[in-house]
Amino acid sequence: MLQKPTIKDIARLAKVSSTAVSMALNDRSGVSEKNREKIKKIAKDIGYQPNYIAKALISRRSQSIGLIVNYIADPFYTELASGVEKKANEKGYTVVLCNTNRSRAAEKSFIDVLRARGVDGIILATVEKDDVCIQSLIEEHFPFVLINRIPMNPSFTNKFDFVVQDNFSAGYKAVEHLYRLGHDRIALIAGNLKSSTGLLKVEGSRKAMSDFRLDFDPQLVVDCGYIRSKALEAAKQIFVGMKKRPTAFFCGDDNMALGVRETILGEGLKIPQDIALVGCDNIDTASLKGIDLTTISHKTRVMGEIGTGILIDKIERTTHEMVSKIVLEANLVIRESCGYYLKGYAR
Repeated sequence: MLQKPTIKDIARLAKVSSTAVSMALNDRSGVSEKNREKIKKIAKDIGYQPNYIAKALISRRSQSIGLIVNYIADPFYTELASGVEKKANEKGYTVVLCNTNRSRAAEKSFIDVLRARGVDGIILATVEKDDVCIQSLIEEHFPFVLINRIPMNPSFTNKFDFVVQDNFSAGYKAVEHLYRLGHDRIALIAGNLKSSTGLLKVEGSRKAMSDFRLDFDPQLVVDCGYIRSKALEAAKQIFVGMKKRPTAFFCGDDNMALGVRETILGEGLKIPQDIALVGCDNIDTASLKGIDLTTISHKTRVMGEIGTGILIDKIERTTHEMVSKIVLEANLVIRESCGYYLKGYAR
């Protein structure tokens, strides 16, 4: 039976010390980039696999992290989980996925379950603006990172790490773009207004409306909780209940935009000739031919990767005293659904 390659084998082939190999494979400082790349290539070429059981015994860690999401069937959370898993695997960690099905009680329960099962840290993508579930994590100095959503309680300021998108800017840019295309009556199909993501997108949209002197109609703002079926029904109610229909819809995520799209087409209207449509998140479905959804790009997978890297640094104590607050830029992705190209703008 052939022996598995060891760190000593890599050290011999790379002509460096075993300590240098360990530092390179664990992405620690103390080794040059040239040697780091050489060591990693040799490790890959000879089929080296770290002994995670031995590593866990030495470090007294489980080499696992928890990921709590709202609704895994939502394409946004699928992409987020993909980014988390990619970075975790690179660092030698496994991911325990927990799906709350949009239940705050489940969020609290999963935090307790994950800690009882010995995970080294937790990524939360579920918190609401008045969430108190992270209070115990803060008080007990348990490693955690918030991705996508943050509580908006001032007493928590500077007490947690997060990676989010610029949701205020997302709302502003969407309405600004529609305004510049000539729209003056814009419906806002909002996500959960109890979450920072839903609230800030609406606040950004309203600021743009104010700046461009557009009338704000509260009846055209509907909290659909990031649920596609609710967005579909909300759009129906807007068409049925209003004499003056909106000329455009901005939806808090692409999944809801697809629901609104279904209603618009069901009413016998054309996109964008009759109604313009803009989403948010830039999920894979948005770019499909025939859908061609204009949207705000949220680098969801990247957000997952960055947040996981921060959490593992916390776990391994390389940035224990540092609080990371990362806000990723929101970028407009122009496709067919907003009417940009119909108005003669060059591709």
